[in-house]
Amino acid sequence: MEHIILEAEKFVTSHLNDHLDASFVYHNLAHTQRVVSKVKELIEESDLSAIEKQQLVIAAWFHDSGFTKTIDGHEKEGARIASEFLKSQEVSDENIKAIANLILATEMSYEPKTESEGFIRDADCAHLSSKNYGNYAALLRKEWELTLGKKVSKAEWLQENIKFLTSHSFHTALATSKWEKRKGKNLANLLQDQNKVKTNTEKLKQKKAELNFKKEKLDLPDRGIETMFRVALRNHITLSDIADTKANILLSVNAIIISLVLSNLVSKLDNPSNYYLIWPTAIFALATVVSIILSVLATRPNVTSGKFTKEDVANKKVNLLFFGNFHKMSLQEFEWAMQEMMKDKEYLYGSLTKDLYFLGLVLNRKYGLLRLTYTVFAVGIIVSVIAFAIAFQFSGTETVVTDLLETAS
Repeated sequence: MEHIILEAEKFVTSHLNDHLDASFVYHNLAHTQRVVSKVKELIEESDLSAIEKQQLVIAAWFHDSGFTKTIDGHEKEGARIASEFLKSQEVSDENIKAIANLILATEMSYEPKTESEGFIRDADCAHLSSKNYGNYAALLRKEWELTLGKKVSKAEWLQENIKFLTSHSFHTALATSKWEKRKGKNLANLLQDQNKVKTNTEKLKQKKAELNFKKEKLDLPDRGIETMFRVALRNHITLSDIADTKANILLSVNAIIISLVLSNLVSKLDNPSNYYLIWPTAIFALATVVSIILSVLATRPNVTSGKFTKEDVANKKVNLLFFGNFHKMSLQEFEWAMQEMMKDKEYLYGSLTKDLYFLGLVLNRKYGLLRLTYTVFAVGIIVSVIAFAIAFQFSGTETVVTDLLETAS
């Protein structure tokens, strides 16, 4: 069955890489590879038969493959995946059943009945005796948060780990002799960390008690929320500045162009020999004028009433963070309204959200007009150049015809 082990390794590696969700930061391919390594470490010193050793290695590869389908009952799903793979490899039903039973034995509530079942259970929990136990525990904690939505505080997590390590025992004498000592050190480290957390918590409680606040503090937004609003608003303002700059550039360029057209071309159109330039010049001037108008519209500010009532503040209808809503109010009225808003966390968040939303609407209008302006400008330039080329072509043809007629007469 040696070639079956190699094929199992290839299959599981591909299966986990392709189908396992990225949220499984602990029960992933790296964990499976560690379990396989620990199984091999145990069976090298065991008295198991060659076929039993091979069954154990294959079961170790498949023991967590069920996480690609489900969390609860993943052992049964892993046994099913392994059985289907082994049948495709024409493995005997007896071996398939033995491997499936080993996978099912990795369920935490199961009590191993054979030495092989004990070996795979011990290998699955070998991280308890690892020097990197803290890192593995942190990954498992993160996985709980991502997959189960289970957020655990540091103190609760330490208590959970201490409880598990205290009640855990390896199922085979070989694993006990190899790993129990290091597991005890990890437990001692957890107890030390727990004492530090308790000490820090007590100091924090004492410090809060000593402060004895006389005034109710404002429930300010979390730092993450503040950062989110700050970054989003700054990005919106930056985009608005960019839009205004682009509009000003277009406005300046088109103003220069229209000046040149009026000074150099229009003054020459009264000459009959230049009549062929009327339509190209008209198209060129029209595109330029439309571009100027659209540029002005893109930067044209909106006029607001600049007033609000106490009812607006009470009903949370006015956004006090936008100057257009208060510029006609007295300072006293504005200060009162701001204090009312800062007392209400929901109102404060709502005002920030509205400010962000309406900035987005303004940006959408600006960039929509800018896109249209650039389109009109580009199309106008292209059409004008084509019109001038056609006009010059017809002008040359008419000159040749006139010369021929004069020669003939």
